[in-house]
Amino acid sequence: MKKMFLTAGLALFVCATIAGAGEFTLKSDQIGGQLTIDQVYSGFGCSGKNISPQLKWVNAPKNTKSFALTVYDPDAPTGSGWWHWVIFNIPANATELVTDAGNVQKNLAPKGSVQSVTDYGKTGFGGACPPQGDKPHRYTFTLFALDVPKLGLDEKANAALVGFMLNAHVIAKASLISYYGR
Repeated sequence: MKKMFLTAGLALFVCATIAGAGEFTLKSDQIGGQLTIDQVYSGFGCSGKNISPQLKWVNAPKNTKSFALTVYDPDAPTGSGWWHWVIFNIPANATELVTDAGNVQKNLAPKGSVQSVTDYGKTGFGGACPPQGDKPHRYTFTLFALDVPKLGLDEKANAALVGFMLNAHVIAKASLISYYGR
């Protein structure tokens, strides 16, 4: 009887721990279903502010050694989508990217992180700029929890190479999707 209560108690503890752990989640206080003029590119015929949004995450896996974030538009009329932001080597103790962290000149990204080349041909955040008249495009912000502290790449790495390395080291992913059309 004592063994049965001990087993039942242990099972209840495990279930409560799993339920309380929560899912790895990416959130933002600045974006939701729609991007704003703040996250729109300044150039290519767009006249936005090109400010990367504040992003925060909760319930990262315990064995996370670093994070990476990508922003991707699968609806871009290129045949391969469009990479708007690629940042990696974000320290494991980070839980947020502050507003405008994608502006490499402001040095607001977590210390040690690397922002590599986007499809705009430069480092840092490049906002939304879909063609005039296209249906609203999807902008997928994906945070990767990784099993390595550094990817071994630098700011010259293109998004495809970074993506290959991310997929080789991912423990978990959390995404947030916003839309923008003009």
